[in-house]
Amino acid sequence: MQISFPPVASLETRLAWPSDPVDMVLDTDAYNEIDDQFALVYALLSVERMRVQAVYAAPFYNARSKSPGDGMHKSHEEINRILGLMKRESNGFVFKGSESWLPDDNTAVRSPAVDDLISRARQRRDTPLYVVAIGAITNVVSAILAAPDIRANIVVLWLGGHPLGWRHTREFNLQGDPAASRLLFDCGVPVVLFPCINVAEALTTTLAELERHVSGCGEIGAYLCNIFEHYEDNDLGSPGSSKVIWDLAPLGWLVNQDWFETGLANSPILTRDLTWSRDITRHPLRVATRIRRDGVFSDLFGKLNF
Repeated sequence: MQISFPPVASLETRLAWPSDPVDMVLDTDAYNEIDDQFALVYALLSVERMRVQAVYAAPFYNARSKSPGDGMHKSHEEINRILGLMKRESNGFVFKGSESWLPDDNTAVRSPAVDDLISRARQRRDTPLYVVAIGAITNVVSAILAAPDIRANIVVLWLGGHPLGWRHTREFNLQGDPAASRLLFDCGVPVVLFPCINVAEALTTTLAELERHVSGCGEIGAYLCNIFEHYEDNDLGSPGSSKVIWDLAPLGWLVNQDWFETGLANSPILTRDLTWSRDITRHPLRVATRIRRDGVFSDLFGKLNF
């Protein structure tokens, strides 16, 4: 892939918080855990700030899947399940993503999601298309590899990695497809990064909180409470126990920048050892450094109860 960077001033303009509502697509490994489900619901309910144009199923590989492709298919099913509970139409709105990780640094993994993202990014609009990615970045980078021109028309918000000063960045979304993760930071597309340790991990909630504010909110509220209560990694019987809903972070920033502290930094270099290397001559990105969780959850609960 031949890399050409826009002027720094142009990148900084596109990295600013958008004061007007945005057109957005959501790329999600929805069955990987339980936080994607909350994020998808939040995105669909936040109509005052974002117009969700499409949802893409992202690959993942862990104990809940047999392969990245199997994870993608399970995520596709979960997205449709959520939409069904919310009485939303999925035809022409939900797209299957990549069946595998990138084979190398130059080859896209084509899929219906990749083709749709390219098509939507090329549509004429006055503002960028915001691409919110809350899983491995394979689909998004595949679209950039297949159509480098779309970098001029999109802004990528990604929940991935750890803070730029952290000793390593071995985080689930980032290390799933290291080649795609590396290319995201190298290719010059505007990126707003939401690290996990010390940032997105602030977005904790409890079963008691969900039972009070979410469980009575129709079928979707009951479903969110159920998957939270029965998630296999939870120990909800212990006093003071809570669960992180990581993937709310980029959606919360689009809703209200005042719940976040962010700043510009030079785009990091992702090493083969999954550590950050820094070069002050590199193009800028925006990175979140702090989240005030109360604002995000109050907004989500309020929208579910409306």
